[in-house]
Amino acid sequence: MEVKTSLLDNMIGVGDMVLLEPLSEDSFIANLRNRFDHNEIYTYIGSVVISMNPYRSLPIFTPEKVEEYRNRNFYELSPHIYALADEAYRSLRDQDKDQCILITGESGAGKTEASKLVMSYVAAVCGKGQEVNKVKEQLLQSNPVLEAFGNAKTVRNDNSSRFGKYMDIEFDFKGDPLGGVISNYLLEKSRVVKQPRGERNFHIFYQLLSGASDDTLKKLKLDRDFSKYNYLSLDSAAVNGLDDAANFRTVRNAMQIVGFMEDEVQSVLELVAAVLKLGNIEFKPESRCNGNDESRIKDKNDLKEMCELLGTEQTVLERAFSYRTVEAKQEKVCTTLNVAQAYYARDALAKNLYSRLFSWLVTRINESIKAAPKSRHKVMGVLDIYGFEIFEDRENSFEQFIINYCNEKLQQIFIELTLREEQEEYVREGIEWTNIEYFNNAIICDLIENHQNGILAMLDEECLRPGTVTDETFLDKLNTICAEHLHFESRLSKSSKFLTDHSLPHNCFRIQHYAGKVLYRAEGFVDKNNDLLYRDLSQAMYKANHSLMKQLFPEGNPAKVNLKRPPTAGFQFRHSVGTLMRNLQTKNPNYIRCIKPNDKKASHIFTDSLVCHQVRYLGLMENVRVRRAGYAFRQAYEPCLERYKMLCKRTWPHWRGPAREGVEVLMADLTVPAEEFSYGRSKVFIRNPRTLFFLEERRRQCLQDLATLIQKIYRGWKCRSHFLLLKKSQIVVAAWYRRYAQQNKYKRIKSATTVVQSYTRGWQARKLLRELKYQKRCEEAVTTISAYWHGTQVRREYRKFFRANAGKKIYNFTIQRIMQKYFLGLKSTMPSMSPIDKSWPVKPYLFLDGVHSDLRRIFHLWRCKKYRSEFTEEKKAVFEEKLEASEIFKDKKALYASSVSQPFMGDYLEISKNPKYQKLNSAMDEKVLLADVVNKINRANGKGTARIFLLTKNSVVLADQKTGQVKASVPLPDLTSVSVSTQSDGFFALKLKEGSASAIKGDFLLSSEHLIEIITKLHRTGATAADSEQLNIDISDEFLVQFKHDKVCVKFIQGGPKNGNSVSCKRKNNRLLEVSVPSTV
Repeated sequence: MEVKTSLLDNMIGVGDMVLLEPLSEDSFIANLRNRFDHNEIYTYIGSVVISMNPYRSLPIFTPEKVEEYRNRNFYELSPHIYALADEAYRSLRDQDKDQCILITGESGAGKTEASKLVMSYVAAVCGKGQEVNKVKEQLLQSNPVLEAFGNAKTVRNDNSSRFGKYMDIEFDFKGDPLGGVISNYLLEKSRVVKQPRGERNFHIFYQLLSGASDDTLKKLKLDRDFSKYNYLSLDSAAVNGLDDAANFRTVRNAMQIVGFMEDEVQSVLELVAAVLKLGNIEFKPESRCNGNDESRIKDKNDLKEMCELLGTEQTVLERAFSYRTVEAKQEKVCTTLNVAQAYYARDALAKNLYSRLFSWLVTRINESIKAAPKSRHKVMGVLDIYGFEIFEDRENSFEQFIINYCNEKLQQIFIELTLREEQEEYVREGIEWTNIEYFNNAIICDLIENHQNGILAMLDEECLRPGTVTDETFLDKLNTICAEHLHFESRLSKSSKFLTDHSLPHNCFRIQHYAGKVLYRAEGFVDKNNDLLYRDLSQAMYKANHSLMKQLFPEGNPAKVNLKRPPTAGFQFRHSVGTLMRNLQTKNPNYIRCIKPNDKKASHIFTDSLVCHQVRYLGLMENVRVRRAGYAFRQAYEPCLERYKMLCKRTWPHWRGPAREGVEVLMADLTVPAEEFSYGRSKVFIRNPRTLFFLEERRRQCLQDLATLIQKIYRGWKCRSHFLLLKKSQIVVAAWYRRYAQQNKYKRIKSATTVVQSYTRGWQARKLLRELKYQKRCEEAVTTISAYWHGTQVRREYRKFFRANAGKKIYNFTIQRIMQKYFLGLKSTMPSMSPIDKSWPVKPYLFLDGVHSDLRRIFHLWRCKKYRSEFTEEKKAVFEEKLEASEIFKDKKALYASSVSQPFMGDYLEISKNPKYQKLNSAMDEKVLLADVVNKINRANGKGTARIFLLTKNSVVLADQKTGQVKASVPLPDLTSVSVSTQSDGFFALKLKEGSASAIKGDFLLSSEHLIEIITKLHRTGATAADSEQLNIDISDEFLVQFKHDKVCVKFIQGGPKNGNSVSCKRKNNRLLEVSVPSTV
């Protein structure tokens, strides 16, 4: 495999945007498109990696690629995320520098996948060992758990992270992982109670209902039907490419690896089930004597089941949904809740219960993966957080506001750390540092986070202010205080320049972020910032007997009642962001900027406008300008001299002195202007990309000249060697050829002699054959002439005794009499009108053979037509079924012969007349084509259970024989095939389509006395259905049946005399059912 030795080798487009010339937004996008079209999804901006989501698998993440980038210089190979991960890991291991990797981008850009690739690369290149491998496995397996509880399907991404995650991975002095700590930011808990159209709730709800066993769902009091839960959206419940059942098993396995106990897993699932039950609680108004409306719960069944899951008293929680207690100093005031307030309380409890459960999961994972506090650890942080969000199709709300605030802080620290890194390198290399002009977004951060006049401070002030507080009062406050700010715009602000801006609604405000202007709707800001949970609900949760409730709701402890208002969501997030920023400033940063190429989640599609939008709000052009403000390219003296030494005769082919002196000689010889480069202590710095491209072009031309020289010398040597070899071999070849030629000449002479002899003998033989044939023809001619002569003499002698034409008339008369006798005889011996009667009179004369056969065929066709004309439609259908049964089973199934004489009745139970099955008959929406009692075979012991088998035009139904309750209903499109044996038993297996809803419990193994009729009707009904494929009939003495998750082989054998005359089914092992069929049956 070819290994590149430089980023500049075989480059598609420009691998490092710092070298892009000319630099503009259009050329930036065009370079990204060019590389994306050639499957180059990674591009550098200095040490920053731009990652394009390819929406498909590429062969660039193999173990071979890991080894290729291991311990290699950052710019030594083509751009790759492995290069950044390797650079960060080696800096941490060898230079003892704490690292952080910041991954940003919008939803669907591949941030989560990028963080997985970084962690998998670090896991692959660090040390090995039992304990180390255990730590690595726990760190990697924490991802599926957090994705299940924190990810959801959105319109932009089928696996979108709805929370920010920062993981500190701790290493020892050898670079082996010891553990880690995870921090989560801003879980989108509003998704629990409401999802936008086309999106889903968090994955865990669908995984639990799809993948949990029936026993688990029964314990959790849940049903698999998504439509029974109000919190689950139905329009996107099923997602292509997501197997919720398989993912649930993955999550259970990951929780076990991370260290969750079985009772902890059960407790978590109980809380998830409780959230689903909570969403089904509905309220109705009830008027009181004082004229106020009070809320009451409509159906208390879901409330009862939820209380059983949480271990709390139903009356306590019911009262908490109807009343609210407000405490002020020494007074308590109890007020009733109307229906709207009750629904708000229900949703607030659901959001808080789920978000606190998620925080508990993160804490519990941290307990399992944390490192032992023995000595100082090296730390590598990985930040996977929302990118800048601007929704054009719907309003930007409170969530987008604080997400964009976090990105403003990240952009601020990014610019500061990038400039600091540049300045440190310049000082380290002894290059004069010049200040770089750039946009400082500190003014925007101050607009949002200022403790006195910041938007978050004013939002908190409004939430804490007594009196009526609404989103309108908050917006008025903003208009009053922030009106003169350069980056704040509002329709009602004091500044008159926006009064005529009709694109800005009255209830909105606009902020000029570093990535562009964003319009925010003020509606919901106050409620979402308050995030209130009534104290009555907290205390009700604290009283629950569930093992996690007291940890999740500590404020509900009556002994520790705190009358202080809890901190707002904005305050908590601002504090978390501040802590994160301080943490990041202590580490060496590494950046991965993720971009999605299109909104269709499709490969090979590059939407320029969408990519341009992301390039702007990620600040990539600003990043390139900051990087290019000083020297665009720098390289150590040794690799620089090694790469360009062929451009100067004094340095080619070998330079004996120091590398710096060689580079100086090289630059002087190439007459590069002095202002275009500078010499550092260990590197040469090149100011303009054009200078670098000039060197590359000269190097390319020189390489072509060197290649031509090498080709010339090689071809001359090859030709000379070839000539000497030919000269040496010519004598040997000539000697062998002369011998070969003489041998061939002798063989040709011998072959020619043989041919001449054979032609001579052939000519003599043909001459003799002609003479014999002529003699024979003469003899035959004499005999023929003699016969004709004698015949002429005889006819001349007898002609006088007969009149003219008498012979012809006699012949015709004789023929007519023979035909008349033949037809009269045929009339008297005519066979019966039965179509199966194959008898026919014997032909009397040989010359009537053709007529005799044609009359027999015509008569048979005529009586078949007469027989068919007497059929009714019902009788015709019966015979068609019998004919189809013959085509399916004749000479294939031993039971078929005995079924020929039995009429197909269809409804053996008279289900429409029998009062016992009145309830079952009313439940059927379609006409029942067949009703019979069958035995459903149990896999565990091979015994049968009686079931009613019903067949309609669109489905197969199995019902309990005693109660008439429907046990299973299978649509005919979900039925792929039917398997039977070749013997005289009544067993058959209904095989269901994989992945269908009917296939959850597996296939059906049944037995019936009317097997031939059942399968024939199934085959006819399936063939006539418009939306189903042809039903396959598999006739074999051994076939597989899917029982839930396992496949079982059913094998039919001939039973001995000791088994009697009955068919028996026995379980041999977990994978084999053996059916013994007596030979006399």
